[in-house]
Amino acid sequence: MTVEKFFDALQKAGNVAQVQSALGEFEQKHKDELKWVAIGGKENNRGVIEVSTDPGRSLVERITNGIDAILEAEHLAHGGKPDCRSPREAATAWLNVPAHGLSGMTTSERRQIAKRVVVTVSEGDSKDSRSSRTVEVRDFGIGIKPQDMRNTILSLNESNKLQKHYLAGTYGQGGSSTFVVSKYVLITSRYQNHPTVGFTLVRFDELDPDLFKTGHYVYLTLNGSVLQTELPEKKFQSGTQTKHFGYDLSRYPSPLGPNSVYGLLNEILFDTTLPIWFDNQLHDYRRVIKGSRNALNGALDEGEEKSTRGDLSHAVPMFYVELGDFGRVGVEYWVLDKPNKVNKKPSAAFVNPSKPVILTLNGQNHAELSGLLIRKDAELPYLTQRFIVHINCDNLTSSAKRALFVSNREDARRGIVYDMIENEIIRILKSDDELTRLNNEAREHSMREQDESALQQMRNEVAKLLRIYGLEISQALGGEASDEDKSRDSLTHPRRPRPKPVEIDLHDPPTYIKLLWEEEDEIGFYPEQRRYIRIETDADSSYHNPGRPDSSRVNVIVDGEGIKLKGTTPLSGGRMRAIVEAVSTAKVGFAGKIRVELSRPGLTTLSDERAFVIVKKPATRESEHRVSLPPFEVIPVDGPDDEQWIALGWPDNINTIASSAEMNEGKLTIHYSRMFPKFANTLKSFELRDTALATSFAGRYELWLAIHSLLYYQDQQKQEVGKDVAGVRRAEEDPDILQAREREERCRIATLASIFAAREVETNMVTTASEIEVET
Repeated sequence: MTVEKFFDALQKAGNVAQVQSALGEFEQKHKDELKWVAIGGKENNRGVIEVSTDPGRSLVERITNGIDAILEAEHLAHGGKPDCRSPREAATAWLNVPAHGLSGMTTSERRQIAKRVVVTVSEGDSKDSRSSRTVEVRDFGIGIKPQDMRNTILSLNESNKLQKHYLAGTYGQGGSSTFVVSKYVLITSRYQNHPTVGFTLVRFDELDPDLFKTGHYVYLTLNGSVLQTELPEKKFQSGTQTKHFGYDLSRYPSPLGPNSVYGLLNEILFDTTLPIWFDNQLHDYRRVIKGSRNALNGALDEGEEKSTRGDLSHAVPMFYVELGDFGRVGVEYWVLDKPNKVNKKPSAAFVNPSKPVILTLNGQNHAELSGLLIRKDAELPYLTQRFIVHINCDNLTSSAKRALFVSNREDARRGIVYDMIENEIIRILKSDDELTRLNNEAREHSMREQDESALQQMRNEVAKLLRIYGLEISQALGGEASDEDKSRDSLTHPRRPRPKPVEIDLHDPPTYIKLLWEEEDEIGFYPEQRRYIRIETDADSSYHNPGRPDSSRVNVIVDGEGIKLKGTTPLSGGRMRAIVEAVSTAKVGFAGKIRVELSRPGLTTLSDERAFVIVKKPATRESEHRVSLPPFEVIPVDGPDDEQWIALGWPDNINTIASSAEMNEGKLTIHYSRMFPKFANTLKSFELRDTALATSFAGRYELWLAIHSLLYYQDQQKQEVGKDVAGVRRAEEDPDILQAREREERCRIATLASIFAAREVETNMVTTASEIEVET
């Protein structure tokens, strides 16, 4: 078998067996000339290659390399002019991709570029074997000369792209992680206009266990170099092919949606620099991959329907927030249409719904933050399943990127930059009145009517029982807080419930602009505190573009010492926010004014202003053995088809969820599952005997769940000591682990609550707290 025939056989191969057959025949003919060489020249290369944990993300690394190859070819064609400092700048300058993303292109324009990087998934070993597919990534970019393959695509940690700012690659190892989930990988490349095609096979070599602790990854060479053959351009065009045989795609069995390769590529290539072409031969369809962000911004391609996104309830276009010495980040977010029984998790079509906050670098999803940030920290529990937040990290400084991201692009490193971004997201979301309105609307839509007198009776029972067990209660449940309590709560919950924002009638020309603040007095800042000051006007969105402040007709002016304007959000529906921060050197007593002006062509300028003052930073107090009881309510949830269950994003497995509690606009809302097995079975047994006993049991069960939730809330208050006084969370532990731990605890408590409540009913000991207090 000649080299050319071996090449042809590998190109035609569709599964592992066919590769092994061709390889076996070729080895027999050339066994003295062939040698398997360690990838990267490192005998111990497993640690570097096996850095990734997800076969899907490994595949994306190959695609990223393909996109880089296209940009490298364009760099050559344009003589490196202009000097592009990022892949997005390069795509805009050389391929006419709009700076704001692929959603600004037509379907045919995206498709034309997409055909330059093609991903093909085919059956592989068998249609039923999801763990052994054939996956090919083919780019028609710059290509690689045979003699350079050893130091590029077959290398590890080389610096080929380190000084090329117009490319996304940095570490020289990402694509190699596909070797881990493949039986064989065929790598073929032709440099532009070069007569020779270079190719090789990669596999894992199991070394003698008596001599070596482990094996390593190797590639095939002939007479000391990769295999080479001269071929006409029509037989293999310039560019690079990586064809993976036996690729493990068992985590992505579906043709479309969250558990598909198509969904994965859009999620990870969230704001991809260039579109790619996806050829799914397994499920017989072909589509452009343009990234979830562009789909959220309205881009549609052939085979897609508008219903994928549906109508947006709210969206805020990209604006930028300064992070001091760390540079700045872009922020945008979307609230999708309400979930329903058919589409329980609307965000799942675009992101992982449990991690809907996406951090991107060069358009690729590098990390995802937990939905707990939205549900608990931003106090928007009823929007969690329909909310997506995008943080563009391209404009962070090099040191900030190094501090934030890990080399395998699969997570973010916790630390000061992570905390700053997380805290900024919470501030942004808490300052958006429309989010508050939508959250309240969703809550009220799915709320059950409750007997207020019965609820108040339960509140009083809970308060008295907590007193009996030695806890000092600062106020009656549901009552007004004392001045001391208000002062204490302001450290961790500074925002008081605001009235629902009403829809603003927009006019052109506009007639007013207001700078809003909850209090009547001046706006207080302590050094380094950042506030989002709300602004309201009846001007339409064309009057303000935060990306082009020079052309905006809305101008925010800071007059005085101690604070600086850090940016603004877009104007939407008559509302926007000014980002204002007190500098670290601000002295207590510094004062001035914040003024907002709205210019109208040919008319007088509209304006409003508020005074500000620098105040002393409040000192956080050590928590006392005291429960500051918030108003609370207990709401039953029937099952996975219940609107509340869907809105809360509870898992479908009824054994793993008993209850949850969220603080929302100053009220602790406790939801509990009526299908939790211990409760449901006990309730059913009482219902068969006596409905009155069943009602009594359910009431006592709710009481014990309420007590636990309030005590749990008290523990959370204690843990807030030392937090930022604006009330934002510092993540010291993985939020997913914390959520799993809380759910496990609530299941244990629910089991105990069922036992206690049943015992009370059975022994006729359902006495009121007042009676217990008298007996005591």
